[in-house]
Amino acid sequence: MSRSSYTAPAEARGQRLDAWLTTQLENVSRARVQLLLSESKILVDGATGKPSLKLRGGETVEIIGEAAPPPLHATPEAISLDVIYEDEDLSVINKPAGMMVHAGSGASEDARNRGTLVNALLSRYAQLSRSSDPLRPGIVHRLDKQTSGLIIVARNDAAHLKLSEMFSRRQIRKTYIALVHGAVKNDHGTITASISRDLIRRTRMTTKRESGARSAVSHYDVLERIDSDFGKFTLLSVRIETGRTHQIRVHLASIGHPVVGDTLYGAPAQIPMIGHRKKTEPEPEKLALNRNFLHAAELEFAHPITRKHMQLTAPLPEKLNFFLDKLRSAV
Repeated sequence: MSRSSYTAPAEARGQRLDAWLTTQLENVSRARVQLLLSESKILVDGATGKPSLKLRGGETVEIIGEAAPPPLHATPEAISLDVIYEDEDLSVINKPAGMMVHAGSGASEDARNRGTLVNALLSRYAQLSRSSDPLRPGIVHRLDKQTSGLIIVARNDAAHLKLSEMFSRRQIRKTYIALVHGAVKNDHGTITASISRDLIRRTRMTTKRESGARSAVSHYDVLERIDSDFGKFTLLSVRIETGRTHQIRVHLASIGHPVVGDTLYGAPAQIPMIGHRKKTEPEPEKLALNRNFLHAAELEFAHPITRKHMQLTAPLPEKLNFFLDKLRSAV
């Protein structure tokens, strides 16, 4: 049984115990911290801690036991996949929004570990490349849950190793389509802000923290400008050189143009029609998108084994096209 100890600093005064501990433990969710608390595995000055305990600063906080659950194995599920390309070495899948690529390390054998891309792949293929994480066989890179589009899957270890090297050397060209709020000033641009974990909201990334930040490069080109009754929007083509967590979303939000539907980074949940109305008039129409308007539209790379030039595309999903048409018709 492991045991670790922390001392709450003066700056932690007034913070809830569970919230503060989440900022101290790497890759451990707040839900996991609360589970440890419920199992009396966290002591504060020798007494059992409670999630809502407000810290004063100076307390000794001890964790007795493991702060992470044992690893799980992905489970095959018969889920339909939109396969853009496949051979004995790799597959390219057009992932729908709402599907997780793989379960997280804090998942359990319930709904949180169901419906993933990995589960669907295990049902379709007899073999995928092995990984150090049993939840991620075949996975070389990721897409966020609410981002749709192209993702490469390695079907054997040789392809996995080569693809990993290609991603590391920036030899795979990835292009996304994004709709953002506001009128982006320049027709072309590059964002080079480094990205790190937000220490206050652990589900977010940030460009405002230097400690632990990793370099990130995103290039964008304006495809269309829309000045509608719901406000101004810009449709962008975005090419990323690096693949940091939430990179496009946090980069675009950092320049004041969050991706439509991305409430985590400042986009509104509902977009009201602009204009004043009299109290006797009905409420103005509102638009809402229950996913991010972000789509991995194109992959270009040399096949890791045959070296054949590959250029694969996936069209915008119907829901995103419908949303665009709604804005265009409101001009």
